[in-house]
Amino acid sequence: MEYTTTHIVYFSPTHTSQKVARAIGEGLGMGRRIETDLTLDRSAEPIFIKDSLTVIAVPVYAGRVAPVALERIERLKGENSPVILVALYGNRDYEDALVELRDTVIARRFVPLSAGAFVGEHSYSRENMPIAEGRPDTKDIDEAVMFGRKSLEKLSKVSALTEIYPFYIKGNVPYRAVGPSAPAAPVVLEESCAVCGECIGLCPTNAIYINVEGKIDTDKMKCIKCCACVKECPTQARIFDTPYTAMLHEKCSARREVELFF
Repeated sequence: MEYTTTHIVYFSPTHTSQKVARAIGEGLGMGRRIETDLTLDRSAEPIFIKDSLTVIAVPVYAGRVAPVALERIERLKGENSPVILVALYGNRDYEDALVELRDTVIARRFVPLSAGAFVGEHSYSRENMPIAEGRPDTKDIDEAVMFGRKSLEKLSKVSALTEIYPFYIKGNVPYRAVGPSAPAAPVVLEESCAVCGECIGLCPTNAIYINVEGKIDTDKMKCIKCCACVKECPTQARIFDTPYTAMLHEKCSARREVELFF
C-alpha cells in the first residue's frame, strides 16, 4: 500500500514523545505531513484522520498510558489509516502501556502497523539525581528514523489493511492496576519567581494560575506531575520534591534500549 500523508499525533509535555514521533515521521518521508499536538488541546471535539499513515506517541505513567493522554486520544476517529504506536517511558518500564494504546486505537478504527517503546528523560529527573538524562539521545533518534523506514517497508508489502495481521506487543491484558496517587504539585520558590506566567501556558491541565495575592499557585487536584513547568521555568523557580526521584535514580540508572514490534 502507498500513502502520501503522514499524520503525527502526540501528547508530550516535556517534548520527549514529540521528538521521537517527529523522527519516525522523518523516516517515513511522506510528502505531506500533518501534526496534531494534544498536549494543550483540551477540546472535546473529535479529530478525524483519513487515508493517512499515522504515528501516535504518548508518555507512560506507572506502566500505563498517561491518563490525560488516553483521554485526548479517545477523540481520534480513524478511517483507512494504519498506525505506528509509540510509548515513551522514563527508563523504569513501560509494562502494559503499548498494549493499552493498541487496544485504544483499534477501538477507534485504526490498524496497528508497528509499535515501539522508547526512553525519554524522566519527568522527575533533576541535575543531582538524573534519570535517563538527555534522552531521547542521538542513538534513540537514529533508531526512531529507522523504525519509520522499517514500518513503511512493512506497509509496502501489503495491498490492503486487512493484510496487516495482529502482531505481538509486550504487555498484559488485563492491564496492571494503578491506584489513585496522592495529589501533589511542584512548589514555587517565591524569591526566584518573576511571575512571568510561562508555566501557566505550559500546563496541559490548566492547573497553574495567579492567585488573589498575585503569586503563582497550582491546583494539586489538576496537576499530573509532568514537570513541564519545572523543566522550562526560566528562573528555575519551580521544584518538585518527591522521594521517587532518589529511588528511580538509584534503581533505574542502567540504560534501557528501544524495543520494537512488527
